[in-house]
Amino acid sequence: MYDLFKGDTPQSKQTRIFAIRRRLLLIIILFGMLSLVLRAINLQVVNKEFLQAQGAKRYLSKVPVSSYRGKIFDRHGEIMAISTPVLSIWVNPKKLDRNQSQQIEQMIDVLDLPEAKIKLLTDKQPKLHFSYLKRRISPELASKVKKLNIKGVHFDREFKRFYPAGVMSAHLIGFTNVDDIGQEGIERAYEEHLKGKAGLKWIIRDGRRRIIEDFENVEESIPGKDLTLSIDRRIQYLAFRELQHAFIKHRAKSASLVVLDAKTGDVLAAATQPAFNPNSRKNLKTGVYRNRAITDVFEPGSTMKPFVIAAALDGNYISEDSKVRTNGSYKIGINRVRDGHNYGVLSLTNVLKKSSNVAASKIALLMPDDYLWRVYKRLGFGDSANISFPGEAHGKLLPLMKWNDFAQATLSFGYGVSASTLQLARAYTVLADDGILHSVSLLKRDVDNNPQRIFKADVAKKVREMLEHVVKPGGTARRASVAGYRVAGKTGTVKKAEKGGYSKKDYSAVFVGVAPASNPRFVIAVMIDEPKGKYYGGLVAAPVFSKVMAGALRVYGIEPDIAVPQ
Repeated sequence: MYDLFKGDTPQSKQTRIFAIRRRLLLIIILFGMLSLVLRAINLQVVNKEFLQAQGAKRYLSKVPVSSYRGKIFDRHGEIMAISTPVLSIWVNPKKLDRNQSQQIEQMIDVLDLPEAKIKLLTDKQPKLHFSYLKRRISPELASKVKKLNIKGVHFDREFKRFYPAGVMSAHLIGFTNVDDIGQEGIERAYEEHLKGKAGLKWIIRDGRRRIIEDFENVEESIPGKDLTLSIDRRIQYLAFRELQHAFIKHRAKSASLVVLDAKTGDVLAAATQPAFNPNSRKNLKTGVYRNRAITDVFEPGSTMKPFVIAAALDGNYISEDSKVRTNGSYKIGINRVRDGHNYGVLSLTNVLKKSSNVAASKIALLMPDDYLWRVYKRLGFGDSANISFPGEAHGKLLPLMKWNDFAQATLSFGYGVSASTLQLARAYTVLADDGILHSVSLLKRDVDNNPQRIFKADVAKKVREMLEHVVKPGGTARRASVAGYRVAGKTGTVKKAEKGGYSKKDYSAVFVGVAPASNPRFVIAVMIDEPKGKYYGGLVAAPVFSKVMAGALRVYGIEPDIAVPQ
């Protein structure tokens, strides 16, 4: 091997070794510096955006910003539903300081946490990074927990829905869930209109992932739109109060009531029993939530008789002076229609006043089946009222192909057809507004843009005059009278269908009426399902109508149309 130092003196040899070492060290230093420069270029130029993004993830987070849900008003601007800002409490079990056992115990007591949440807080090896402890709590409750200053417990702002009208409009307005999504009623029907759009914002977290600052709004939240209903909160209260009283008094299975504006078809009230509180729904069964006035159907019984007489008069199958012989029963093929008494020969007015099934059957059979079927169909029976309410009933009308003489007879006094309380009230607008059937609406409007003429005006007026006698002495609904006002209406006492036929002990008590009869302003339909003891429509449903109608006329300042006895 060649010796680099051959011929060198010891001193020069050592000098040359030092020189080589210096050069080698210099090369290493220069190589190191070059590596650092290249690394810096790589970090600050080539991979700049990627690394900045990765760094930002360590301290920047994008979180949603709750949007404000639209308010719901009654027709006069009274609030029926409103959202208020509240706090929700959540915990990161992995970051929870379990040395603060005393404070944790206090928090458990304050929030009244369930067993599953308590276990999450006491588990020494938790698997979760996030869990809500309590959502949408009151400010007072949140303040108590904040004062405990527990590490790992955090607070988020959300909105809680509040219903100032409470139980009296619960079935109509409905409610939202913990995520502010409509679950029932108007809240569900108009979810897209009310909900708004959540925003986004950047927040800065510290090394322990705690929020230390709101950094920047990325996308502003868009509040939901407000909604104005056709409901009059004052009338809704009257309807709820009187219906609840009757429901309790008669120990009924359920009850419903609808109030319509006779001139526009606007729904002024829709009450249901049994009731619930939308602001506190603990331990309630799902079936309690539905609005029976809109979703449940029943056979309307004798409340259909005015339409049969109106149809016969309008089609010239009978005249105002027509008489009907009843004899107490009427045989149709192998079947027989019966009255409670033998009423003998009845005028059309007395057919309604005495509520004769036999007379109604004979009048119905004077008309072609397709003609009467079309009248029922045009009145809305068998079709939805189209008010965009969840679970809205269509009802049922026997198909024309299945009609026979006996079916046509029973349909004349309200069997073989079913309708909701809302549909029945709507049908009576044809008698209240001189032959014009109104569409119905849960949203406030000035006029009905879709009215339909069903009967001639003079026919509707004449039948309305006949119905006034139902409320007078000798009629089936004396208890529906309202002092100072002419009232027109009809009772229905309906046997409930059951397997194999009709029940002998369960009934629906029904009354539908209008007032003032000289120029009707309101239509009210009342249905009490399975009352105990008394079950006649004139004894059970008619008094509810009277009280609600009297209150509505007074609230709206409607002038009396008869003199009040002194």
